[in-house]
Amino acid sequence: MSKLYLVPTPIGNLEDITIRAIRILKEVNLVLAEDTRKTGILLRHYEIDTRMFSHHQFNEHKTLTQLIDRMLTGETMALVTDAGTPGISDPGYLLIRECLRHNIDIECLPGATAFVPAIVNSGLPCDRFLFEGFLPVKKGRQTKLKALTDIDVSMIFYESPHRLLKTLEQFIETFGAERQASVSRELTKIYEETQRGSLAELLAYFKEKTIKGEIVMVVEGKQ
Repeated sequence: MSKLYLVPTPIGNLEDITIRAIRILKEVNLVLAEDTRKTGILLRHYEIDTRMFSHHQFNEHKTLTQLIDRMLTGETMALVTDAGTPGISDPGYLLIRECLRHNIDIECLPGATAFVPAIVNSGLPCDRFLFEGFLPVKKGRQTKLKALTDIDVSMIFYESPHRLLKTLEQFIETFGAERQASVSRELTKIYEETQRGSLAELLAYFKEKTIKGEIVMVVEGKQ
């Protein structure tokens, strides 16, 4: 039976994968990987020899028809990204939508997603939150920030290391220097770090640091 599995992969520590995910990756006909080199490390670690196929944001439109046709003939596939859950600020939506249009069964496994430990660790309210992912780099960035001014729930953002300081400065301009926030980086890895405080305190702290690793920012909602 044709089927697409959405399989979360560890965001850092290779032990953060479920037993079920390992079984699915072994059983499917093909693993669709955002980066076959990175996914190859995971597969070798768990002695999984399933064939991989490169599927990422730069080729997903070109390969879509081919993959759908193969699944319609009865193949099963697992979609993985470099880290975390497919579709969360990563490729996945386009293939999922097309599978649904062709009545191909889809099953999403539970698993790692970076924003969950980040907001729980933040100390900020996590009963309700807004996940924004990556803000626009240039066009539309200020408009987006202005639209968030009156949001009254915790807000979650992804950011790259080289833009962190600029983003903290923009957050101070938008939300005020005393707005509480947290910055998590290198989650689940050896140098995992979460810093909490006002936006001004966080800016001062990271100005004195060499910033590395993937970043998750959590900002308090308007009080």
